[in-house]
Amino acid sequence: MSTTTTKTAFWRGIRDSAPFTLVAGPFALLFGVLATEAGLNLFEVMTFSLAVIAGAAQFTALQLMQENAPTVVVIISALAVNLRVAMYSAALTPYLGRAPMWQRVFAAYLLVDQSYALSHQKFEAEPAMTVPERMAYYMGTCMLVMTVWYGASLAGALIGSALPPQIPIDFALPIAFLAMVAPAMRTLPHVIAAFTAVVVSLFAAAVPWSLGLIIAGGAGMIAGAQAELWMERRA
Repeated sequence: MSTTTTKTAFWRGIRDSAPFTLVAGPFALLFGVLATEAGLNLFEVMTFSLAVIAGAAQFTALQLMQENAPTVVVIISALAVNLRVAMYSAALTPYLGRAPMWQRVFAAYLLVDQSYALSHQKFEAEPAMTVPERMAYYMGTCMLVMTVWYGASLAGALIGSALPPQIPIDFALPIAFLAMVAPAMRTLPHVIAAFTAVVVSLFAAAVPWSLGLIIAGGAGMIAGAQAELWMERRA
């Protein structure tokens, strides 16, 4: 495996991830603005983004902090939102598990929705890729998105409340998740899990501290798992 091939895989990952910057940028900008308005200073905002790198979890934690929720509730809620990352890691292990430890540690730190979605799809479509090629592609999918994420978080923190409220940058979160979730609705258990989670989240919307999200997520996973078991028994 030549160095040129690894570089090609890296640049291909950057190219494939480029469209996601159109979502990650406004999303990170919005977080920087809202975090500043919530009372966080520039250092705290950037530490938040550098340490967590998970937009949904960051917004969840920020909202709970504004509601003066107990610290343990903030942590549990943020972890619950990010439980999907553990599943991402498990799904990528067969492809990247033989990479050197330092590379796997770095890959784990950078693992986000976009890098998982692009990499898993690529590795399944091209099983002949070597481990170094896979890691190079994965890193490519991370680098551009992360650069935009950090830069936009910084810009949002600097802009703060000076950004006009009529600029509609809050559309980024639902569009990002729809773009990633919709293609995954390929089987009946996936559809049942998503439908159950949506319905339960509506009924649990009044639960304090956004704990309804945890309840809905758990209900969705249980429903999806049961649907899959039922289909396996029928088969």
